[in-house]
Amino acid sequence: MHTTNQASAVNSDNTENNQTIDHTKHQIQNAREVFDLQRATFAQAPFPGEKLRLQQLKALKTALLKHKDKLVKAISADFDCRSNDESLLADVLPTIMNIDHAMKHLRAWMKPEKRKIHWLFQPAKAGIMYQPLGVVGIMGAWNYPVFLTLGPLVAAIAAGNRAMVKPSEHCPYTNRVLNEIIQESFTQDEVYLVEGGVEVGAAFTELPFDHILFTGSTKVGRLVMSAAAKNLTPVTLELGGKSPAIIASDVSADFAVERMLFGKTLNAGQTCVAPDYVLCPEDKVDGLIEAFKDQFSVLYPDVNNGDRTSIINEGQHSRLSDWLKDAQDKGANIIPLSEENPKVKRYMPLYLATDVSMDMTIMQEEIFGPILPIVTYKNIEQAIQIVNDGARPLALYLFSFDKALQQKLALETHSGGICVNDTLVHFAQDDLPIGGVGPSGMGKYHAQEGFKTFSNAKPIFKRGRFNSAKMAFPPYGNAIHRFIYRWFLR
Repeated sequence: MHTTNQASAVNSDNTENNQTIDHTKHQIQNAREVFDLQRATFAQAPFPGEKLRLQQLKALKTALLKHKDKLVKAISADFDCRSNDESLLADVLPTIMNIDHAMKHLRAWMKPEKRKIHWLFQPAKAGIMYQPLGVVGIMGAWNYPVFLTLGPLVAAIAAGNRAMVKPSEHCPYTNRVLNEIIQESFTQDEVYLVEGGVEVGAAFTELPFDHILFTGSTKVGRLVMSAAAKNLTPVTLELGGKSPAIIASDVSADFAVERMLFGKTLNAGQTCVAPDYVLCPEDKVDGLIEAFKDQFSVLYPDVNNGDRTSIINEGQHSRLSDWLKDAQDKGANIIPLSEENPKVKRYMPLYLATDVSMDMTIMQEEIFGPILPIVTYKNIEQAIQIVNDGARPLALYLFSFDKALQQKLALETHSGGICVNDTLVHFAQDDLPIGGVGPSGMGKYHAQEGFKTFSNAKPIFKRGRFNSAKMAFPPYGNAIHRFIYRWFLR
């Protein structure tokens, strides 16, 4: 009887595994078929007009607003606990603002740009036409599953493309609602959402898209780029890195913490542009720690009130716990800003880490969670050197009113973007692009730069009946050639 039960359990497991494999194969096959459909329909209408693009954007906005409450609940279910306000403020609101901005400026973006013609080539006309690329692939991330999935889609639609969207498999509840939104807003040959795990994601990147935009880790970004290279598919990678926050000597610790704390605690620090470590003058460290303690208790007086977001899953929670232990074992002083709360699943308070060294994992890897190392510096040149010794980050934060210092940081450091006297909010500006540099990513999206990312900037040169270039035709050595060489080869 015992043997029979074991055999039944094995057979049940095999059946379940086979069903999972079959389902994955079906998802991959379906994605390929939809890709072929989108490519064929794009060929029939390769330049959607302004009216159609506006209709699509408006439909997306309408569906998003209709399902916003359902989205908020779904995101919280995926995280086990995520602040409803954080989902509205950091996911839904910026996506709506993004759509509104694209609709307002679409006509200007689509308008061909005039370019000047050198008098040597007159009479003629030249310009740039922004042409849709075709079928693009968008791979979203789990930390902001709406904004980082639909945000790039807005740019792709505005540019006139058809799109296939692959959201993160870590947010299955959110993905169901996103699929409802997309199905209500578009036909399958316009926009299609592809669900599935790692195998589906790998197959997705191997499709011969006209462009792929990926948001996520550097490790996966390398895999995406490698797969895309097989088809010579251009990629935009929005990755991350160790974004520093520099506190200058001319501002108080209270001022810096007030501007920094929300940016580090939003979404439990699971933000690609969250401050990753603080560079603080030696004489301000004690005041900085006290300011963090005081202001954290003001922002989060009760861990049970639903304002705090959990770590997304056990894997991420274990990683962060291991990194804290590694730092502590190597001599760091770990300061929790509140008590652990066993009633909230995977809750972590913000931890400050002082007396850190570069051999600690928290100083080598992007933290992506509620841990904030504090590094001291003697002078601003040393702080700049620390930043420049590391990989180029996605964001750099400076807290200072010194305009000369602001300019110095802008000129002497490299990062995807700089935010002065605030954190995160530069990513929410409708008219600013998003993107990294070097290890933190490549390419830009959002705002007009997103429109251009998903467009082919096609140069067009036009001549009329008269051809001035004819005078430079062979046979060479005549007076025209001698005139050209005399005036322009100098």
